[in-house]
Amino acid sequence: MTSLNTIKANPGARKTSKRVGRGNGSGKGTYSTRGCKGQNARSGGGVPQWFEWGQTPLFRRMPKLKGFSNALFKKEYNIINLSDLEILAGKGVTDITLEVLLENRVVRNKRLPVKLLGKWALKSKVKIVVAKASESAQKAVEKAGGSIEIQ
Repeated sequence: MTSLNTIKANPGARKTSKRVGRGNGSGKGTYSTRGCKGQNARSGGGVPQWFEWGQTPLFRRMPKLKGFSNALFKKEYNIINLSDLEILAGKGVTDITLEVLLENRVVRNKRLPVKLLGKWALKSKVKIVVAKASESAQKAVEKAGGSIEIQ
């Protein structure tokens, strides 16, 4: 029967720390793994974490206040292509909405609006409801005899 006073870790589960500065007999005496003199050998010495030993530090290599980021007002979309519509049309789906796209796993995020892009050629007649569409996609859908509704 095991009791609390007999429980111990498996062999090798705990690594013993390096005991430095405990005399020359220990093999880690005298300089205690700090080398000979210098900034890092002193007590309280050492360099900051960001220091790169003479190489130009990262914060100086990076550009200062350059460019423009519109990330705060960025609008994200579920992107679909005409090739995705062709695949759905091959399955017999002609009325395409966000719900249909989610069911068929063409898009995954139900919160984002759908944007249709004109990659590929569309041969099937489909009716699609999207939030946005490129000009080439609109022309391709209408050329195939389908209709596109932009919400």
